[in-house]
Amino acid sequence: MELDAEAFEAIVVDELDLLPDDMIDGLENVVFVVEDRPEDGSLDLLGLYDGTSLTERDRYGFGEMPDRIILYREPLLAVCENEDELRDEIHVTLVHEIAHFYGIDDDRLHELGWA
Repeated sequence: MELDAEAFEAIVVDELDLLPDDMIDGLENVVFVVEDRPEDGSLDLLGLYDGTSLTERDRYGFGEMPDRIILYREPLLAVCENEDELRDEIHVTLVHEIAHFYGIDDDRLHELGWA
């Protein structure tokens, strides 16, 4: 599937808007970023939480850089055949990475069906 960066980012925003308020309201000092590929250039990673989960931090101090939730455009496009599949995969990836912010690990996400 092919989609330019602007159209892809619009879908990401749409999917963020569809997430439950109680999931989004707790996100403090988090930015959402779209990048073409992970640093290693692979297509294996769809998203990444880059930060310290709530369960492992005290609180933010003055001047802390925000945590980041990164979605990788090219890998997500590579695993999807159409826009409906892409929307579903972006949604699942957002939930997965937001869960890491809240301290939920991959094993628990697998149990819950989000990995």
